[in-house]
Amino acid sequence: MNGAVSLPLDLAELTFTASGDSRVRRSVLPSGVRILSEQVPGARSATIGYWVAVGSRDEVSATYGSTHFLEHLLFKGTTSRTALDIAVSFDAVGGEHNAMTAKEYTCYYAKVQDRDLAMAVEVLSDMITSSIIDATEFENERGVILEELAMADDDPGDVTSERFFEAVLGDHPLGRPIGGSPETIQAATRESVWNHYRANYRARDLVITVAGAVDHDELVAGVERALATAGWDLDLEASPVDRRDATHDVIERGSPLVVVQRPIEQANILLGVPGISAADERRSTLAVLNSILGGGMSSRLFQEIREKRGLAYSVYSFSPSYSDAGLFGLYAGCSPSKAGQVTELLLAEFRRLGEAGVTDDELRRAVGQLSGASALALEDSDTRMSRLGRSEITLGEFSDLDESLRRLALVTAGDVQELAIELASRPLSIAAVGTVDRATFDGFIDEPVSA
Repeated sequence: MNGAVSLPLDLAELTFTASGDSRVRRSVLPSGVRILSEQVPGARSATIGYWVAVGSRDEVSATYGSTHFLEHLLFKGTTSRTALDIAVSFDAVGGEHNAMTAKEYTCYYAKVQDRDLAMAVEVLSDMITSSIIDATEFENERGVILEELAMADDDPGDVTSERFFEAVLGDHPLGRPIGGSPETIQAATRESVWNHYRANYRARDLVITVAGAVDHDELVAGVERALATAGWDLDLEASPVDRRDATHDVIERGSPLVVVQRPIEQANILLGVPGISAADERRSTLAVLNSILGGGMSSRLFQEIREKRGLAYSVYSFSPSYSDAGLFGLYAGCSPSKAGQVTELLLAEFRRLGEAGVTDDELRRAVGQLSGASALALEDSDTRMSRLGRSEITLGEFSDLDESLRRLALVTAGDVQELAIELASRPLSIAAVGTVDRATFDGFIDEPVSA
């Protein structure tokens, strides 16, 4: 495989060999269902995911939290299986099954032995197509989700993260919490969640990805049988839903500073700026930049704040990217009395990347770290399955390990410095949770701090 492989929505069949002699196949059914598999030599298990490109960003004000609510409910029974039946199906074979709601997609997944893949296809297909969203289960799960939100609200790290996304991304849909709020979950109705389900869980929305021990032809046949049994008309021709517009959105900052006072032992501090989108050609450069700044124990943040000064146990940087936007952030947890000093150091290291650039040693180390981590991650079929899903839903292209390593090797110190300068010029936001006040951060942001 040379270069990334494009995944056109109007191409019915595609087959190619990726690094490590894995075989990737993709079929687009007439109904719009997309099925991708990566057959890995020597594998004895497989990870399967059912993806729908609908996440929290797609909700309207009346349905905030519905995507996550629905994710819970699809485990609660179908027209032919109870919630216990679904759980027993996987427990009885030692398999794993779960789901995740993200800002741009929802995925229901399972990991099983190769001999149990057909069962996983049947059960996951049934969940996706035939959930009954029982009224009693709906109310029970409302309570479960409220407890989940309460648990998150008790975690200062989670609170800081949610406030940080809101501060950086403002009113952009990506800035909203994935799970909604207690108020929106209390207000949710079965009818609104049911309508959300029927509007977004259709053949043309569905992407199925499998990695590991998988025969593509058997997979496709099994999916077709399961969906037909559920009553989906696979002969009704439809094009897959279009991918999201990858044009980078203009981000209007929500707030330069958000402080949530909590009587806890540490101040949790997040600061950062809008980042780059998932489709940005500089994403390899950003990965290198992030590694150098806060991606490991040899990173600048770790060495300066933890090793040299002993001011924090946890300190790092991160760079989530989405179809049309992104975010770049720096985190540290420290004593409240040291919050001002740590914030100053975080900002200084961030800005120094652009002002002084990076060394050749740092560049080599970062590329080596990312290359090794990428190779090790692909030992797990979960990672390969997720790579297929993100490639199909977000990027519209598949890059194997060799292509990823090639792109990393092309990153120069000048590329990193140029991107660092651009990021540092963007509006800065700070979010903090703990026994700190707004005055602690006076002087670090570009707007006056009110009392």
